[in-house]
Amino acid sequence: MTETVFRRRSVASALNPAGMVQRRFRAWWMARLPRTDTTLLTQRNVYILPTGAGWMLALTLLVLLVASINFQLNLGYLLTFLLAGSAVAGMHVCHATLRGLSLHLKTPTPHFAGDSAALEVQLTSERRSPRMAIALAVQGSGQWSWTDVPAQGAAVVQVAFAPARRGLHDVPVLTAETRFPLGTFRVWALWRPAAQVLVYPAPEPHAPALPPGESLGGDAPTTQSAGSGEFDGVRAYRRGDPQKLVVWKKAAQALATGTDALVSRDTQQSQRSELWLEPGRTGLVDPEARIARLTAWVLQADRLGLRYGLRLADSVVPQGSGAAQRLRCLEALALC
Repeated sequence: MTETVFRRRSVASALNPAGMVQRRFRAWWMARLPRTDTTLLTQRNVYILPTGAGWMLALTLLVLLVASINFQLNLGYLLTFLLAGSAVAGMHVCHATLRGLSLHLKTPTPHFAGDSAALEVQLTSERRSPRMAIALAVQGSGQWSWTDVPAQGAAVVQVAFAPARRGLHDVPVLTAETRFPLGTFRVWALWRPAAQVLVYPAPEPHAPALPPGESLGGDAPTTQSAGSGEFDGVRAYRRGDPQKLVVWKKAAQALATGTDALVSRDTQQSQRSELWLEPGRTGLVDPEARIARLTAWVLQADRLGLRYGLRLADSVVPQGSGAAQRLRCLEALALC
């Protein structure tokens, strides 16, 4: 029922003449903004309009002027022109706060779906006076990040961005805005960065233990250590095990949780089997649920310091271990 209502609203919105005009105008405007990771705000791409407070000030000045004319009030004239002059000076200062400012987007770092990513933007000013109260946000989000830019200096501001789906996403249109100093005018600029953000799949919470490894002598999987809940390339620590066999990442987690249970790599077992992660071994039907479980397994195998590989329908990540292997597998899962 809810999905039907949503579809009806989408169709009604698509057929709304005002909505169609608005979308076409937005597409035309966005086409005029080339994608670039560094932009300079100039007279051509900085816009200005009065705010609600600005319109109220204009109405007040009009009433004061009419009253001063009717009653021949010299003090009324003085107050009217003083306020009008202040508003005009404020308009000039407000526009100059953004004009001449350089914006540069640093390369976004990948993150997991559902987590909020922080886009770092560096604001650079060549002016000899500071620029005050500048805000940046993803267009339409309303989540503003404020900063001041020192004279002939730079400032870094982080803008929140949270795509809901995995994959490679374009950085959305960003808005820079200021209402300094009086709040009677809104000066803003739109910016389309060229960078893209890689979003890894969200790992399945409380995912089951890793599947058993595949025997190097055949396709039959080896048995998993009963009750251990770990891949059978890892076993409990035995007195006399060399330190290089101890899985120190697992040991650090054990110490953090208040236990002293250490685990070691079972070299004999590891030499006989390989751990391969693939959708068919998840036991799930839904494609996205499979991806989420594989993501959790990749993180789990990395924490244990295991060698593992990833087989997907259109790509294979060979056996490996360490941070580079984890990133290769997460990238493959994000883009599959």
